[in-house]
Amino acid sequence: MALVVQKYGGTSVGDVDRIRNVARRVAKTYDDGNDVVVVVSAMSGETNKLVALANELCDFPSEREYDVLVSTGEQVTIALLSMCLQSMGYKAKSYLGHQIPIFTDSTFSKARIESIDDKNIREDLNNGTIIVVAGFQGIDHDGNLTTLGRGGSDTSAVAVAAALKADVCEIYTDVDGVYTTDPRIVADATKIEKISYDEMLEMASLGAKVLQIRSVEFAKKYGVIVHVRSSFNDNPGTLVTKEDEDMETVLVSGVTYNKDEAKISVMGVPDKPGVAAKLFTPLTTSNITVDMIIQNVSNDGLTDLTFTVPRGDFKKALKAVEETAREIGAAGVRSDENIAKVSIVGVGMRSHSGIASKMFRVLSQEGINIQMISTSEIKVSCVIDAKYTELAIRVLHQAFGLDKKDSKAE
Repeated sequence: MALVVQKYGGTSVGDVDRIRNVARRVAKTYDDGNDVVVVVSAMSGETNKLVALANELCDFPSEREYDVLVSTGEQVTIALLSMCLQSMGYKAKSYLGHQIPIFTDSTFSKARIESIDDKNIREDLNNGTIIVVAGFQGIDHDGNLTTLGRGGSDTSAVAVAAALKADVCEIYTDVDGVYTTDPRIVADATKIEKISYDEMLEMASLGAKVLQIRSVEFAKKYGVIVHVRSSFNDNPGTLVTKEDEDMETVLVSGVTYNKDEAKISVMGVPDKPGVAAKLFTPLTTSNITVDMIIQNVSNDGLTDLTFTVPRGDFKKALKAVEETAREIGAAGVRSDENIAKVSIVGVGMRSHSGIASKMFRVLSQEGINIQMISTSEIKVSCVIDAKYTELAIRVLHQAFGLDKKDSKAE
């Protein structure tokens, strides 16, 4: 008997018929002799509706009340799925995050899981009960409801799997695995059968929507095997697991993009110790993640600083930066929301040279200007004008041979 944690996203539980489909899949897993814990998201579109209601009332809603509001979507889904399983003759019980409990810190809307008390779940599993858990939410040590950020149900599922030492965590979504790039942009995109934690971590952080980045961090830290599958067919998906030698033979595993970032430039910054700290501290205090950072060479004691932030935090970040820029005597602030970040990812880059220069050459041949560059051992990212995103993805996907199954880019 295995312990299987399954997670179903909003599209998979988007209406009553799809909830029935999920119930049948869960029941089959249980009938095959497994203990089953199911983690579900809110029904597709529900969280967006709740966020829209909050934004109609005020520009900057209370973060505590925001979490109280948006956490309600999952409550509906776990109740409906549990009812459906019970109507099919199975013992099923729903749990909200605080009923488990899943303890988090107090960073509302971006809370991080600190611990999970698995006692109640284990008792119910021992009684043959299918457990249905609300994803995306937890409780802090002051008793406040918290949410983990968009896509947080993935993190909930992997964290629960880690706490229970599950044999596998199956992430069901509307695609049947991780692809070399977005199939909606490149029809020849191919499914990756197996990908390392590090590659998946980079792809998730760089815009791939299949898995949320923190769920991959959890999986890597606790060695949770993740199987990304479709809830609409029985095709084998993509295994996210430890790196092996075969993975290094492929130079580039995927091409990703992210249109959910904005660029902020602070012009004429005094080039002296402590100024950068003053500029970025208010962003840290506001829990705004800064991604790529570029500082120009100093000229006459002044320099320019450019960085990217999540587009959802753009207004808050811009306001904070403009205030700080005045305090430090900077010349001004410029911003641009019409950018995209395109990236290539692959563990094979560690031992091969020329990958970055090839990427730059391919983009140059298409007349695509590179505004910012960021690299790691296994990725190269470029910020470009958003209007060139699809073109960049297509030419890079082709240039690195990803449109051919089992190909190895030269």
